[in-house]
Amino acid sequence: MYSNFAKYYDALTNDVDYTARTDYICSLFEKFGRKPTLLLDLACGSGGFSNEFAKRGISVIGVDISEEMLCVAQEKSRDKNLDVLYLCQPAQNLDLYGTVDGAVCLLDSLNHITDYNELCEVFIKVSLFLEKDSLFIFDMNTHYKHEKILADNTFVIEEDDLYCVWQNLYSQADRTTEITLDFFQEQNGKYERTTESFCERAYTDEQITAALYSAGLKVEAVFGDMSENSPKVEEERIFYVARKVE
Repeated sequence: MYSNFAKYYDALTNDVDYTARTDYICSLFEKFGRKPTLLLDLACGSGGFSNEFAKRGISVIGVDISEEMLCVAQEKSRDKNLDVLYLCQPAQNLDLYGTVDGAVCLLDSLNHITDYNELCEVFIKVSLFLEKDSLFIFDMNTHYKHEKILADNTFVIEEDDLYCVWQNLYSQADRTTEITLDFFQEQNGKYERTTESFCERAYTDEQITAALYSAGLKVEAVFGDMSENSPKVEEERIFYVARKVE
């Protein structure tokens, strides 16, 4: 999964300010009184956040389902001389060597889990390896973003020698968006085409809260993107701060 996407992921997310977002997440850990020393970065992708947390002196375990993503992440950590442990595992089959005292899952990675039972299983696995009273902080794309922003729209992204056509197919019935990315990269004067397809699902707050509760995780706060205020009606991404209570 995400094999072709891995090659182009960083180019497509070059507008993400990993430093600012990591500062924000660290501020949430401090606000709720549990700054981690050993952090799980679930669905770590190409390691953007794993490396930022490691720069701050936090030991990091990065977990992702894509071997290709992890190869990129490992190379970036090596180039920055950062020691991050990477594991190739599906989130719902998470299996660590011991417990952690903090966990994150960022950039709408949990929206990629479109089966609610599997989402519940992810929360159970995170809770299993999270020390009591520790925090799990994650973000999710909202129903508003799926229905009004992604919808059935097509986007075109141009980056130097990369051309990407992003097509969406939205289903209001189950709140899912089928996403197809066609990449065109110039090679010796010709364009090579590769395709990646995946699906995202928008969950209700009630669904997320219930799944967390069943896993022994209590919602401490829900914030709008990069804020400490309640989400607005037109919020595209929201943050959850959950605490392990059992």
